[in-house]
Amino acid sequence: MDRLEKACIDKGMRMTDQRRVIARVLSAADDHPDVEELHRRAHAVDPHISIATVYRTVRLFEESGIIERHDFRDGRSRYEETPDHHHDHLIDMKTGKVVEFVDEEIEALQNAIARKLGYKLIDHRLELYGVPIEE
Repeated sequence: MDRLEKACIDKGMRMTDQRRVIARVLSAADDHPDVEELHRRAHAVDPHISIATVYRTVRLFEESGIIERHDFRDGRSRYEETPDHHHDHLIDMKTGKVVEFVDEEIEALQNAIARKLGYKLIDHRLELYGVPIEE
């Protein structure tokens, strides 16, 4: 049983065979797939999985806090397993590739800015958009 499937069971979710396949596909993803890509991958495992089932399952997983939805300005929602550690994203505007990163300087600066403005930072999301530097 993978992490995502276990998280579903821990939340008391009924796990159908198709939900298990979708959970496993999401757990195995090392990118941030959209619903169409999730469907393509799940359909390769179980040809009976419809796109509607993937949409419903993704919505259920998101509402349960098991996955996170990202909108990286490319007109499609993309998903990742809810991380157990904070990270930010750099999106390559040419290829759509998403690079996850953690930078302690940025984290410290964000906290300092919040404090300077009279706030305690409790959460944030940082998305950087760029293109490769031409050499």
